[in-house]
Amino acid sequence: NRYFVLDFETGILQYFVNEQSKNQKPRGTLSLAGAIISPSDEVPHMLVVYSANGEMYKLRAADAKEKQYWITQLRSCAKHHKEGNSKSISSSRSRSSSLLPPGTVNSASPSGQKHMNQSGSTVVTITHHKSPAAARRAKSQRSGQLHEVREIMSQVEGQQKNLVQAIEALPSSGPLSALDQDLLLLKATSAATLSCLGECLTLLQQSMHQVGQHHNRTLSSEGILGWPGPKSHSTEQLKNGALSSLSSASANITWAIVPSAAQDGQALQPNTEHSASELILVEDEMTDTEDNEEEDLGVMDDQRSVILHLISQLKLGMDLTRVVLPTFILEKRSLLEMYANFMAHPDLFLSIAAGATPEERIICFVEYYLTAFHEGRKGAVAKKPYNPIIGETFHCSWDVPKDKVKAFRTNGASTVSKDPIKEFGQDQSTCYKLRFVAEQVSHHPPVSCFYCECKEKKMCVNAHIWTKSKFMGMSIGVSMVGEGVLYLMEHEEEYVFTLPSAYARSILTIPWVELGGKVNINCARTGYSATVTFHTKPFYGGKVHRVTAEVKHNPTNTIVCKAQGEWNGMLEFTYSNGETKVIDTSKLPVIRKKIRPIAKQGPLESRHLWQHVTNSLKEGNIDAATEHKHRLEERQRAEERQRLALTTPWKPKYFAKEGDGWLYLNPLWKTH
Repeated sequence: NRYFVLDFETGILQYFVNEQSKNQKPRGTLSLAGAIISPSDEVPHMLVVYSANGEMYKLRAADAKEKQYWITQLRSCAKHHKEGNSKSISSSRSRSSSLLPPGTVNSASPSGQKHMNQSGSTVVTITHHKSPAAARRAKSQRSGQLHEVREIMSQVEGQQKNLVQAIEALPSSGPLSALDQDLLLLKATSAATLSCLGECLTLLQQSMHQVGQHHNRTLSSEGILGWPGPKSHSTEQLKNGALSSLSSASANITWAIVPSAAQDGQALQPNTEHSASELILVEDEMTDTEDNEEEDLGVMDDQRSVILHLISQLKLGMDLTRVVLPTFILEKRSLLEMYANFMAHPDLFLSIAAGATPEERIICFVEYYLTAFHEGRKGAVAKKPYNPIIGETFHCSWDVPKDKVKAFRTNGASTVSKDPIKEFGQDQSTCYKLRFVAEQVSHHPPVSCFYCECKEKKMCVNAHIWTKSKFMGMSIGVSMVGEGVLYLMEHEEEYVFTLPSAYARSILTIPWVELGGKVNINCARTGYSATVTFHTKPFYGGKVHRVTAEVKHNPTNTIVCKAQGEWNGMLEFTYSNGETKVIDTSKLPVIRKKIRPIAKQGPLESRHLWQHVTNSLKEGNIDAATEHKHRLEERQRAEERQRLALTTPWKPKYFAKEGDGWLYLNPLWKTH
């Protein structure tokens, strides 16, 4: 325990060993000007203060009320001093605080301060509240200053336009060409900087408008104006939902991850036989021998200039759905196949139904969910899978040895294996059969659906995912909108879950991918729910790929399991009875999927459809891959125009739209 004092007037947070030593030199101080204050779920009642110079304080309050009180005061102080620093008003004392915290007396002198005791050990120092007239004066000064900012911005935009025109007017070859790397970098970064400043100006205008509105109202007895903080693209929850896109999406969603069917071609034939599902012969399926390893995308010089040229045309926050990306960043498989890799541990998936109680089943689901993401990611590769075309399908299955399927909590066999990739026995009588089908059901927006079932275990999962991607300067964000539902027929339980967002970082050097955001798993029937948080790496320090989870029984508000670790490394689970378990995801055995040879696949099945692009990429022939990809895109556009002319909407083969989502046409719950 340490004794903290917040001096609102100086904008300094300082701490002492105890209250008695508060008149001595503080043990530590932190300037709050421009600081960011956010709650943390690392431990109860925790908040984190990130100062503008990179220092960080992690603080824990006595209870939720005190935590919220401190967050509000710290944010108010940080905002007040950030504004103070950005305005050339001679004395901050004349303005003092623009907020009236509870219990503060309106003091006539600027030095008047109020010490407030919270739960015995907290002292907050706050200055007096300024009059409404002073507030109006400050507001008019602020808007006047913003007018100057807008003028300067328009001047700079004009200069940047001239710069771009001058660069583009240069010859395409010679000692100083329009494609010179340094000039392309200058063009890209100047555009990105201007876009970023434009966004900042908009945020400033919005927050000033809000401040003005607040001052026009009568301040209530609890007139604390908590600064909501500008939503940056990195912290903004790229709104999401739905299942396993990221299984593999983890890293396969690549820096160019823009699974928007637009750029990779779609819709190859009107397909009048949609109602009749084609027969997929399981006997034709063979164990997949495809090596999913990808070379690192350490961007080569000639490739970097292409990326720079592309970036120079993008705007911050821009939706990338219709942006065509260079072929060399493509991964050698379709997004639909990537969803199948979410099932790389089918033994753990089937073990969910083996749980003896509702508590054990949701814990098994969380354990499976957390271990599912690493397999789609091979090494540190950040490449983009093919955007499925409309009507594209992917079929596969797994033979899962029955002795491998048991409640995961008591199952030591699956957690560690000397041989990480095993082909388990083919004897059908000793194996469960798990079948998977995925289909691209929509082009704009790009929506993928998949369905997976095991008849013997009476369980299946249905999911629909809409991928949205956004350009964020030197990184790209992809959110997964939609949801998945796991059905356990034997227990009459349905588990609804969502998916995290993916972020591709460092797109100009060696791109890498991280997951971020909060996902939920809920079972309405049993009252159990889980929250899984994928933490993005902070700007300063911090670990990458961190994940935390909590399983709760809502009727009793009891936490029955907690987990923490890295989604692609070690995960530690702690149960309510005190037991713990560690899982090393890198050592979990992978059961290879079974898939029919390309010769026996239909024309719209993923591997058949993309075979020429894949082969060209394997040979390193980027030009040929680009040409094959372009043909698919052109075919797709032509057929889309044809459908528009005939006003015949596309009808998917395996899924039907229901409300906001999509459902498999012949799910297990209908047949059982």
